[in-house]
Amino acid sequence: MKTISPSLTLLALAINAFAIGSTEFISVGLMPMIVNTFNISLSQAGLTVSLYALGVTVGAPLLTILTGTWNRKTLMISIMGLFILGNLLSAFAPTFLLLLVGRVLASLAHGIFMSISTVIAADVVRPEKRASAIALMFTGLTVATVIGVPLGTFIGQHSNWHMSFVFIVVIGLIGLIATSILVPKGLPIPGKINLSGLARIFTNKSILMSLFITAFGYGGTFAAYTYLTPILEGTFRFSASTVVIILVVYGVMVAIGNSLGGHLANKNILPALQKMFAALALSLLFLFISASLASQALGLIATLLLGLFAFMNVPGLQLYVVQLAEKFTPKDITLVSAFNIAAFNVGITLGSFVGGQISKGSSVVFTPLGGIIIILLAMFLIRLAQKDQASKL
Repeated sequence: MKTISPSLTLLALAINAFAIGSTEFISVGLMPMIVNTFNISLSQAGLTVSLYALGVTVGAPLLTILTGTWNRKTLMISIMGLFILGNLLSAFAPTFLLLLVGRVLASLAHGIFMSISTVIAADVVRPEKRASAIALMFTGLTVATVIGVPLGTFIGQHSNWHMSFVFIVVIGLIGLIATSILVPKGLPIPGKINLSGLARIFTNKSILMSLFITAFGYGGTFAAYTYLTPILEGTFRFSASTVVIILVVYGVMVAIGNSLGGHLANKNILPALQKMFAALALSLLFLFISASLASQALGLIATLLLGLFAFMNVPGLQLYVVQLAEKFTPKDITLVSAFNIAAFNVGITLGSFVGGQISKGSSVVFTPLGGIIIILLAMFLIRLAQKDQASKL
């Protein structure tokens, strides 16, 4: 039997990651259109982001546990099938409720995909190539931010938002075909996950604190980012076509920030994360000031700075929790990783909810302030973690 090249397997995973990354944040660009279609408030439309994140939160650990004995290729095909079904429902949803149901179905696929794709990427290459393989797989998510979300927004603006989800369905179908051809059948199967690992994880102070750091540190951005398109169009008065261009450049800044964040976190993670969070909080403050002044020039600069710092913390947050798992619960690294994915999405849910309440009670102009408060909580927890580390030396 012909052996499948690891590079081709990683390509299949990257295509799937591109589809999944595109659908995660597509409603950010489509928010004004969804509001108009269903005659709902901006905070209600924000549920398309927060409920999606909640679905990932539940789906990552729960489905990882339930599918531990499944063949990995069969599981990946099933995941992409569920993803396509959810986006089809979203594309043709006649009511806002059915749109939310579609978003939740797609989010469940997202959660388990992120849990197992990293392991598959590591399994198909030599041990010394694992980090590079995982990074290559995650390029799909980065490209989704740079191309997928802006392109989906562009499609929605020049036809309707339904076609944006059709576009994602097409990418999902390509990913499904690539998976069926390029993912090997004989990948290692984790087997039934020992639920006693849950006790080990949630009774470990350091791991538990790291999950809260992930949730607050990552989630603070979404108080403002969820409502970025309304801010750009309504507050800074950018045209819809200009917003698409801004989102593309924003995605480029995200890619740069991710790369820098990985480099900075290689040496001393907690101090690096503390600096990243401080920079993120300052960028949100700058966005608030720019929005208060309604200055297009300042607003453009603030948006790009937010892109640079928004997800810079992701590599460090992922590496930190894995290192803790290796140290304290080496039998539960996969499960800890799944819970960290859940924590990322708890943060998205929290941030978008806080932003929605602020926009509902006052104005989207004030949403960055909610994000700053959430990020300050992460910085406080990092300080506690540093003190805890110092006391054990």
